[in-house]
Amino acid sequence: MRSSGLRSAAIAAALFCASLGAQAALFEDDEARRAILDLRQRVEAMRTQTDQRLTDDNAQLRRSLLDLQTQIEAMRGDMQRMTGQNEQLTRTLSELQQRQTDIDDRMKKSEPAKVSVDGREFTADPREKADFDAALGVFRAGQFAQAQTAFAEFVKRYPQSGYNASALFWLGNAQYATRNYNEAIANFRSMLSLAPDHAKAPEAVLSIANCQIELKDTRAARRTLEDLTKAYPQSEAAQAGRERLSRLK
Repeated sequence: MRSSGLRSAAIAAALFCASLGAQAALFEDDEARRAILDLRQRVEAMRTQTDQRLTDDNAQLRRSLLDLQTQIEAMRGDMQRMTGQNEQLTRTLSELQQRQTDIDDRMKKSEPAKVSVDGREFTADPREKADFDAALGVFRAGQFAQAQTAFAEFVKRYPQSGYNASALFWLGNAQYATRNYNEAIANFRSMLSLAPDHAKAPEAVLSIANCQIELKDTRAARRTLEDLTKAYPQSEAAQAGRERLSRLK
């Protein structure tokens, strides 16, 4: 009987221990599941945070890229404006340089230059030279009335000109050709008074005598021719004057 009771007690003890072990195992499984759930929640939370951070970072990156693109476009626009301004400045500088060149050329053209007329050298303005040459061209074209006007205006316009002695000589010749003998004599004498050593001076004296002959003033013409041969004895005009004297009565 005792043996049977001991066995029953052992069996009961064994069952109790097994029950405790089962309970312990169940407890451990619950803890494990809770731990796993907790871990999953933490991982999910971390994943959510990571995704949000990535989303935020991507949004920030997109904003940064947009800002950078905007800055690049702004810089491109600035560069285009600067390029346009540089091109305009280059054109403006080129125009200013051309203007300066034109001004320099005009100044050079308007500057007095040395000229030589009838063996006399002097300084004359380009316009002054052009006006004299134009008047002389009119005379040589046989337009004596126009030449008379042109030389008279020249002497009036340029009273201090180095051309004046020559201008008076040609003015007298134009007046002789248009039979304005008294005016011609006056201008030939003005020319001789201004430049008695002029290359055309002997011709001017001979021309005065010719005007006096045309005016039938033989006595005055003879005196003039005698003065010519004395003042300019070696000139061709003096030789012509001697021949003219021999024919005067």
